[in-house]
Amino acid sequence: MPQPINETCPWSGKPVAPEALTRWQDEPVGFCDPGCRDKFAGATAHFEAALAALPPPPTLLGLAGVQPAPARLAEAVLVVIDAQEEYRSGHLPLEGIAAASERLAALLARARAAGTPVIHVAHRGRAGGLLDPAAGGAILEAARPEAGEAVIGKTLPNAFAGTDLQARIAATGRGKLLLAGFMTHMCVSSTARAALDLGLPATVAADATATRPLPDPLGGIRLPAAWVQRVALAALADRFAAVVPVEAVPA
Repeated sequence: MPQPINETCPWSGKPVAPEALTRWQDEPVGFCDPGCRDKFAGATAHFEAALAALPPPPTLLGLAGVQPAPARLAEAVLVVIDAQEEYRSGHLPLEGIAAASERLAALLARARAAGTPVIHVAHRGRAGGLLDPAAGGAILEAARPEAGEAVIGKTLPNAFAGTDLQARIAATGRGKLLLAGFMTHMCVSSTARAALDLGLPATVAADATATRPLPDPLGGIRLPAAWVQRVALAALADRFAAVVPVEAVPA
């Protein structure tokens, strides 16, 4: 178990004991003793069960009578966004990056076998900074481009901004997108939203994306990466994209 994110028990306020750790929302949380830990686990399970029993609220797409189907590999362009080392071993390591990279590799393998056009987008940071092309900006081994696959550099979260991505997509003769990569709440979300404005229906391969914890600007608390991930995907599914796991992307 890694170092807990807290120094005092959320139940008692006493110092955290090393034998009383657990995971909550993929974050390591410490307690003063196993009894407090188990009380927390029971309360959390009860709360999550109560939430799961509530009926889901409608989406904007649902209210409009639209149920977007995921794009098929035979009709889409796969755009891999910022699958770069910074998010694995750099200053911005993402929660679940290893699992997401595996799913991304599986999606790439399926796309290549199906003859789906693949375009890679890589953020170009400044030398010595985040996503430096010579360091953290290197593309992950799991997403290494193959011969004939375009690689586009960008400097803004939206992969269409200041790039020829739209023209490259148009050149394939296809009008639907499959999006995967990092970070979910940032560049994946920005690109999916821009795609809607450009008339390009998008599908996000949810488990081939990942993000990181963020501070709450209003409350000063830590928002776990699992929360940020789920909310980012839910916001996209409300209006902007179909959101499905890799295995649900049809051929």
